[in-house]
Amino acid sequence: MSSGQPLNPLPRDREPTLTIAQVAERTGLSHDTLRYYEKAGLIERVGRSTGNQRRYQTADLAWLEFLLRLRGTGMSIADMQRFAALRAAGDVTVADRLAMLREHRAELADRIRALRRNAAVLDHKIDHYERLLLDEHGREHEIENENENEQPGSDEPT
Repeated sequence: MSSGQPLNPLPRDREPTLTIAQVAERTGLSHDTLRYYEKAGLIERVGRSTGNQRRYQTADLAWLEFLLRLRGTGMSIADMQRFAALRAAGDVTVADRLAMLREHRAELADRIRALRRNAAVLDHKIDHYERLLLDEHGREHEIENENENEQPGSDEPT
């Protein structure tokens, strides 16, 4: 009997909403950052309750999670603002948004390759220092063994 469609979906204005505290807890963003994102145009103006408190929709939360992914991949706030403006302009900007994401993904791939090269250099240096410590510890162990084998009053080991 189910067609894969939700039964009686709630209209957007009747959808359960989240407070700024709930969104902050779910996203890890501070209240101030959420307000800044709204002021900077990264998120569209958030709806308000009758008491003028911000009320976030599910779609707002999904968009914030995507913004956090962009930020986590190193996208600048300015580029995020440009992407958000394109998104707000609607479907006519899909090609521009796609191009922007492809460019960012290519830059991210370059950074990942550079990080892997840097990690390999660090691994090599770590191995070098571990070998030095092993060699030093081995020499200390040899000296301890020599001292244990010496007899008091004798310069010769037994």
